[in-house]
Amino acid sequence: MAALRPPRSVSSRDSSDGSERLDGAGSWDALEWTKIEPVTRSVSHVNSEFLLEAERVIEEGHGVVLVNRDEAGTLFVTNFRLLFLSDGTRNIVPLGTIPLATIEKFNKMVVKNQSAPRQIDRSPTRRLLQIIGKDMRIIVFGFRPRTKQRRVIFDALLRCAKPARIWDLYAFTCGPSKFSKPNSKVRLLNEYFRLLGKDSHCASVSMVEEGSFTLSNDLWRISNTNSNYTVCSSYPFALIVPKSISDEEVIQASTFRARCRIPVVSWCHPGNGAVLARSAQPLVGLMMNMRSNADEKLVASLCTQLVDGKGSRRKLYIADARPRKNALANGAMGGGSESSSNYFHSEIVFFGIDNIHAMRESFARLRDYLDTHGATSSDGMSSFLRHGGSTWGGGNLSSMSASVSTLGDSGWLIHVQSVLAGSAWITARIALESASVLVHCSDGWDRTSQLVSLANLMLDPYYRTFAGFQALVEKDWLAFGHPFSDRIGMPSVSGTSFDLNRQSSTGNLSSSPVRQSSGSFTPQTSNTSHAQNNYSPIFLQWVDCVSQLLRMYPFAFEFSSTFLVDFLDCVLSCRFGNFLCNSEEEREKCGIHEACGCLWAYFADLRSLEGSSHAHYNLFYDPLKHNGPIFPPAAALAPTLWPQFNLRWACPSESQAGELEAESRSMAIKFSELLKAKEAAEMKAKEYSVAMETLEAELRNEKRLSSSAMNLAQRASKESAAIKRAILSLGCRVNYTSNGDCTVDVESNPTESQEKSMQSPPRKESDGTKERDDNSDLSVSVTVVSDDVSSSPLGQVCETLCPLRTRDGSCQWPSAGCAQLGSQFVGLKANFDAFDHLSIYDSYFESN
Repeated sequence: MAALRPPRSVSSRDSSDGSERLDGAGSWDALEWTKIEPVTRSVSHVNSEFLLEAERVIEEGHGVVLVNRDEAGTLFVTNFRLLFLSDGTRNIVPLGTIPLATIEKFNKMVVKNQSAPRQIDRSPTRRLLQIIGKDMRIIVFGFRPRTKQRRVIFDALLRCAKPARIWDLYAFTCGPSKFSKPNSKVRLLNEYFRLLGKDSHCASVSMVEEGSFTLSNDLWRISNTNSNYTVCSSYPFALIVPKSISDEEVIQASTFRARCRIPVVSWCHPGNGAVLARSAQPLVGLMMNMRSNADEKLVASLCTQLVDGKGSRRKLYIADARPRKNALANGAMGGGSESSSNYFHSEIVFFGIDNIHAMRESFARLRDYLDTHGATSSDGMSSFLRHGGSTWGGGNLSSMSASVSTLGDSGWLIHVQSVLAGSAWITARIALESASVLVHCSDGWDRTSQLVSLANLMLDPYYRTFAGFQALVEKDWLAFGHPFSDRIGMPSVSGTSFDLNRQSSTGNLSSSPVRQSSGSFTPQTSNTSHAQNNYSPIFLQWVDCVSQLLRMYPFAFEFSSTFLVDFLDCVLSCRFGNFLCNSEEEREKCGIHEACGCLWAYFADLRSLEGSSHAHYNLFYDPLKHNGPIFPPAAALAPTLWPQFNLRWACPSESQAGELEAESRSMAIKFSELLKAKEAAEMKAKEYSVAMETLEAELRNEKRLSSSAMNLAQRASKESAAIKRAILSLGCRVNYTSNGDCTVDVESNPTESQEKSMQSPPRKESDGTKERDDNSDLSVSVTVVSDDVSSSPLGQVCETLCPLRTRDGSCQWPSAGCAQLGSQFVGLKANFDAFDHLSIYDSYFESN
């Protein structure tokens, strides 16, 4: 972790207050601010493990109360977020911790106690700081009186929450780290190749630099005419256009569309050949009589021939996302809408979706409603206790109905339903009628992006996977120039050395405000009207629509609602560089890809740590169940509040609508663990089985060896008996000693009963001859040796000992046991020096 800059301490804290802890009060008026214990220790160093990479503490305030939860703690302002650390648990409180970029606005508030009549109010005022977030939360912090802590925190927020330069954002301070990413242009080309059926081709950086990516199929081609963003600065460098339209005609057609955003292909149906195209409004003027041959030819090229074998051309629907009256009003500024009489085989449809200002106001009303009627609110009071329970929980049915109607008055769900219905209509036209659809609004980067990307999600199951969702967002939101900096309320690229002007059209109506350049981008701070007028939760609303589809089709999406919440939080926090700036051109000139980290790489790293058990995976995903388009019927397009996102702060218990999913995930994790344990047990059993088989084989081998040894022992016993009988037939007696030697006593006269037994001393063999003893008695030493002494022990016996052997080497007793046995393991070594004195052949084997 990067080294932390020592935080500046607040020296103006009043240390003379009492040491009693704050007791929960339940509202602003009941808070006893003078009883908060001043925390004098510096915790920024002790809890540095809570800080992210390159995050540093700028200011801190002690003894601060989070009014929403009536909890005391320490409030830190870092270069990335507002961080609240509980004094009780010493842990981060999620409700009180919000990224600086997620803060929409903040205000200082002063609340006085309500004293009794005719009573002098001598208690100090309550000094509060209200934080309003873009993620549907309203936070209120209370500060101790007679201190300057609130001013210090407020000034730090002024400096850090709304930076004047884009370079001051945390994403640039943190850098790419390990979450780097490949070139976004390469990923866009790969998606284009997939749409054109050229999956075998793989894009590369050199292909982008050389401009050699102009592939085509039978109907469509990839054009590089905007590679330098000269045709349209808010469009991507590569465009899919009809193959029959030349680059010169593309340039000519650009002059007839607002912001030069010409009709281009966003998605191609792989089966019926229909396409989903997008553009900005045509510049038909107040009288709606302006025309462009190049634009009409380009739009007509979207109506390719049907694949029915009849040669008929498909129908073209031009879907205008605006209400009809708004489209007519734009004609006064040079804009307007198409006329079906000017465009071949076309039909104009208006969806009636309101503009960004209506969406911003609707979102604010919904946020206020949830804060007022939630379980806990920013004033620290539960909705069940407010005004004696008359508004919600006191059993007043009319008040409860009025509260519900307030939710309807916000209009948020109506807007969500309008976007869902428009996208479902587009999906049905393309998939069921084989018709092509051209979608536009005013500038073609807000409502158009919502409708086109949501229709893509319904049409193509690939976009309902992790990889496909990334490709969809990068194509229809980032590459096609949704102004994220303006809509999120972050600074753009003003103050840089280059001038990034919105592309101006060059045509006959150059005096039209729509056709004129909007000038260089100005810093967007909380005080500028530009930021106030252009901030709008358009992308948040689209993600809300995706969550509604996920609720209706839980088996169709690889990702979960938790992924959508985390994804939206990262977008709003500006922690990564993916969603900075207003267009692809601006991100390229700012060097976003090299200077900042990648959100997609971050999520991929998180999922790789836990695998399919990660919370971002949808446990119910079945790619075979919905392997084609999904068509939500009108009856199903009744959206509800997205609990995981909209209710998580105001109604934390009720926001666990995904509790069933969490429980299922826990069960799935346990099941996965059991499967792993089963696999481990099976592997162990297999090892035991192999070990048993090995032991059985060894046991069989031992039995075989034992049987062989017994057989050898029996044969040896027989041979020993035969040898013993042969020796006894000589009138000898065999005596065995403890060291394995045996002594054979030979009688001098076989008729005598007395035996002379003496052991012959060891003999020295110097020249290979054996010394002879003069004694008449003969002593023979026979030693039992192993098999390796002689290769044929029986032969040795026959050659040196056996009295039945003739002088020519033949045996006189061929039927004897010793002659019948073919192998021996007992060898005999004998010294028969005196055997020459015996007349064995004459004395013992005389013929009868």
